[in-house]
Amino acid sequence: MTSIAPVLDKDGVRLTVEDAVATVTLTNPDKLNVQSPALWRALTEAGRSLPGSVRVVLLRAEGKSFSAGLDRQAFAPEGFEGEPSFLDLARGSDAELDAAIAEYQDGFAWLRRSDIVSIAAVQGHAIGAGFQLALACDLRVVASDVQFAMRETSLGLVPDLTGTHPLVGLLGYARALEICATGRFVLAGEAERTGLANLVVPAEELDAAVLDLAGALLTAPRDAVIETKALLQGAHGRSFEDQRAAERAAQARRLRDLAGLAD
Repeated sequence: MTSIAPVLDKDGVRLTVEDAVATVTLTNPDKLNVQSPALWRALTEAGRSLPGSVRVVLLRAEGKSFSAGLDRQAFAPEGFEGEPSFLDLARGSDAELDAAIAEYQDGFAWLRRSDIVSIAAVQGHAIGAGFQLALACDLRVVASDVQFAMRETSLGLVPDLTGTHPLVGLLGYARALEICATGRFVLAGEAERTGLANLVVPAEELDAAVLDLAGALLTAPRDAVIETKALLQGAHGRSFEDQRAAERAAQARRLRDLAGLAD
């Protein structure tokens, strides 16, 4: 990657921007990029810091693993320094607990924004919160050594960082349930075969493959990509007739824009 001054560099997250491409990098390879509330807030801040010129967001991680998931310090009675422990959160009111989890989810949800296309570059382990962070992106390019796993149930928890919706959308209910309930590993071959991965490449080619995909995404006019993404994102929630109507409305906006008649 080209060396560029970061827009943001804190709590294990670095954001750099070069023209229409932003790169969000997890920067704690010595701890396999484990995650914490501070990291989730930094991810949210990265999303809010994107210049309007950004069209593609690359999400990558330093080191041999994308993210080994939640830092187990979260379950210690003392939690993280300066943070309420998960046990403290559990003792709060329903509204307080809901608000805390919603704040954590914000670090993931912005990667689905309609005005950007997000690509996760995933190598090594992507476990639990790491798997969900990869799922938060629109597209996934993975190294041949990738190992996805959803381990929340083994901890007595559920996946709650926005991962269940895309997982079911990609794999279907039965396979998503089996993967979550067993916590088993999904390797590169299965990921590519089932559509979880858009592309599998050798680890040493991962960055180059992601940059190639970003370049391809930038060839089409921005507004056409935005409209197309919105159409596809809403397709499952619409009837066939409603989707037809949405296509007509989107195309009418594009035609008027191309004719110089847009509002």
